[in-house]
Amino acid sequence: MRCPFCGHEDSQVKDSRSTEDGAAIRRRRQCEGCGARFTTFERIQIRELTVIKAEGQREPFDRDKLARSVSIACRKRPIEPMRLERLVSGIQRQLETAGDSEVPAKRIGELVMDGLHAIDHVAYIRFASVYKDFTEARDFEDFAGTIAGVGAPE
Repeated sequence: MRCPFCGHEDSQVKDSRSTEDGAAIRRRRQCEGCGARFTTFERIQIRELTVIKAEGQREPFDRDKLARSVSIACRKRPIEPMRLERLVSGIQRQLETAGDSEVPAKRIGELVMDGLHAIDHVAYIRFASVYKDFTEARDFEDFAGTIAGVGAPE
């Protein structure tokens, strides 16, 4: 593992443990060149995924990009970070086990929408505003009306 500080090729694992959800292994490492310590995460990857964007471009699936978009939608909401991590891991697992190595971006958006709807309606509407490209306040009102009358998720 290359040191993020000095670029040295070798590091020594000082500590390994599973993350709380068991989906990854957290490793504390020490660079053999400069002595700096850093953390890495090791996750199971069943297959390489390629995302097909709406305009037809293809790009590698980026778990961090998915996690960032979910996090932005949930900013300042009373949602435990571990719950969001489980959502992102669950979406990635669904995509990898679906059997297709190419996934339309629209499918990923639908999975996020489903997951956020079950977790928090405000985060759901925030994500929808970007995903569905809301352009005016009326779009928010119309969309919120589709979930009105449904109590907030527990």
